[in-house]
Amino acid sequence: MTQPTAEATSDTEVLSSPLHAQAKVFAPKQDMLHAVFWMALGGGTLFESWRMDRLENQGAHPFTVPGLLPGLLGVALMFFAALLMLRSWGRMQDAVVATPSDPDTQTSSAQWRTGLVLALCVGFTGGLVGRGLPFWAAAAIFLTVAIGVLHPKTELSVSRVVIKALLIGVIAGWVITLVFQEFFLVRLP
Repeated sequence: MTQPTAEATSDTEVLSSPLHAQAKVFAPKQDMLHAVFWMALGGGTLFESWRMDRLENQGAHPFTVPGLLPGLLGVALMFFAALLMLRSWGRMQDAVVATPSDPDTQTSSAQWRTGLVLALCVGFTGGLVGRGLPFWAAAAIFLTVAIGVLHPKTELSVSRVVIKALLIGVIAGWVITLVFQEFFLVRLP
């Protein structure tokens, strides 16, 4: 029987690493389809933001036009979709693509997490925003809960995860409110 070479051992270690397993949740063809979807959504968002009224007749400053933020988000979506396309294209070119050991479990886990994220977003928009809470507090609650629930299993204790989620949620809620109200001049509920 032959001994495995150093290269084979390192490939095995890479394939069994948690980071590699996390990156291989979707097959390259699925990633490519997702990238095409996000590219189309980003392009549509950019196109529609370009068509929005620029309020030139009211003397609006270029940084306060309504389509600026959606346009920037459309560009960001297209940029990250392009990165996903490049990654999936490279993975499709590889001769050996590691497949998950139990694709049904990973698919149901991904569907569960997607449903959870959608429920959190609907809860934020329908339950927290505009219900008497200041926006920064609603955003802080949403972000804290989202980070706490979706945080990957690590060696951190539950109390450290909660503290981390709370700190990020409060700081991000405050920064988001500041950016929208002071830079984009958008009055938040």
